[in-house]
Amino acid sequence: MPDREDDMSIAPPHVAEAPDADISETEPLPSWVIPPAGGFTADDLDRLRGLPPHTELIDGTLVFVSPQTNFHALVMFLLERELRRAAPADLRVRREMTVTLGKRQRPEPDLIVIRGEAVEDMRQTTYRPEDVLLAVEVVSAESEIRDRERKPQLYAGAGIPHFWRVEFTEGRPVVYVYELDPATRTYGIAGVHHDRLKVGIPFDIDIDLGEIDEL
Repeated sequence: MPDREDDMSIAPPHVAEAPDADISETEPLPSWVIPPAGGFTADDLDRLRGLPPHTELIDGTLVFVSPQTNFHALVMFLLERELRRAAPADLRVRREMTVTLGKRQRPEPDLIVIRGEAVEDMRQTTYRPEDVLLAVEVVSAESEIRDRERKPQLYAGAGIPHFWRVEFTEGRPVVYVYELDPATRTYGIAGVHHDRLKVGIPFDIDIDLGEIDEL
């Protein structure tokens, strides 16, 4: 018969073999956490499951957006509303839809104006650059470099003829209007609009930017 000391040194089997709760509850990482060799492709945005809303693809890398500010949301609403009012019948306005510029480039402009015939059906998720007349980006703190530098380069290189960049300056929207030089595939500044955005291309547009205070 074992003595008392030996008996007390034996741990109960159910305690010694209990699994580690943290390890057993760990969930597998989604497939898009680790990029494949060479980066992701434009088609991956439709295939990958669990991507955050409004994920973009720039230079083969997934780009995630931060929560919108009031300024961003209101400027987008104002511009979308007025573009829809002014656009000719053969054009359409889309908000936050991607444009597939190449195998590893699928950015999502805040707004685009497209040719009506580019619309296929309700399941469509992206458009071609040749169908886009105007791309609009509203700059936020986390997207400054993309909206001011990389995205305009991509849009111009793909031949999109018009680009607007909207900045938040001293509490007001300021719209920088660019036109494409088809010879160099670069944008040139066509105007800077502070209180009123009034242009004749790609069609007649007249927007009171001060209306943002009333929305």
